[in-house]
Amino acid sequence: MTTAKTTGTPALTHGVRAEAAIDLAALRENLAALGARTDAALMAVVKADAYGHGALPCAREAVAAGVRWLGTATPEEALALRAAGIRPEQARILCWLWTPGGPWAQALRSHVDVSVSGRWALDELLAAVRETGVPGRVHLKADTGLGRNGCQPHDWPELVAAALRAQAEGLIEVVGLWSHFAAADEPGHPSVQVQLDGFASAVAHAEAQGVRPEVRHLANSPATLLLPQSHYDLVRPGLAMYGLSPVPDIGTPADFGLRPVMSLTARLALVKTVPGGHGVSYGHHYTTPGDTTLGLVPVGYADGIPRHASNTGPVQISGKWHTVAGRVAMDQFVVDLGGDTPPVGEEVLLFGSGERGEPTAEDWGRACGTLSYEIVTRIGSRVPRRYVGAGDGSGL
Repeated sequence: MTTAKTTGTPALTHGVRAEAAIDLAALRENLAALGARTDAALMAVVKADAYGHGALPCAREAVAAGVRWLGTATPEEALALRAAGIRPEQARILCWLWTPGGPWAQALRSHVDVSVSGRWALDELLAAVRETGVPGRVHLKADTGLGRNGCQPHDWPELVAAALRAQAEGLIEVVGLWSHFAAADEPGHPSVQVQLDGFASAVAHAEAQGVRPEVRHLANSPATLLLPQSHYDLVRPGLAMYGLSPVPDIGTPADFGLRPVMSLTARLALVKTVPGGHGVSYGHHYTTPGDTTLGLVPVGYADGIPRHASNTGPVQISGKWHTVAGRVAMDQFVVDLGGDTPPVGEEVLLFGSGERGEPTAEDWGRACGTLSYEIVTRIGSRVPRRYVGAGDGSGL
């Protein structure tokens, strides 16, 4: 990892075949824009390697910018942040995706907040508390309608009661009550109000029984942007933190004061002239319509370029848009340059902020029939990240 004290998206590093530039200045701006929308505290969600942007650099930048909560899915993600030096007094870290036999003891010793959705998880946590002597900080999660993780309403009273008994013994502290939306990105969807009401009911029951949480939290990125009534004490922006719109049919990143953080660039590995009727890539799902030039881009689905981008994915070369021609292969894909002859080594901008007219991650999502979330998150470890625009976070 390299970090430059500049802003914007720089030219591709000399000699590399592909690179993801991560603009930490944009990350800070996005956090500030999100913070201006709410009186609640921010949790910077850095799960899945910060949506492909790099968990540790992004977490450090967020903490340096004043964010005091970090969100992870797996305990391994949370433990890695603590091992890298992000201390409890700098930021609380919440981990919410546990499985039986998980590293409860390590999480306790590392002062990681844990989410509990059922009695099995509470029982395993309590066993680890007794083993380590370290009390647990617990967020009880209610299933208010997503139907994924979280405690169902008919089991909620029992879970709350069991947690309060453990709290009375000094084994845990219930510091959070939370849930997650199913369709906050679809304003007016009937499930939104059902979940708002369900969460209010779950919180009311828990507080009536004696729970005094530090934070109640429900809002994800779209709810942070569109549902102020869901903000409570803490909001959990994920995608929006990285400058992508979770509601592209309602507003672009710029409409919400956001700027995409990741730009993905490669270099042309070959440019050649071919005749009309020439098949391109596996299966010949593209055939040149006439004499043309083909450009070889040395990234493929092993690097996270969706195979579904075959014949659809957009790129910008020498200021012009071109489309993937034929199948995306494991390590490479081809574009039909339409007779243009850029030099070998010319930059191929797959996606970026759009400020230079290049495609965005949202353009790739639409081309592949998926979400911008998937496009950035799937960019693999074979593609080096270069961090630009760093603030004080690099020194944490």
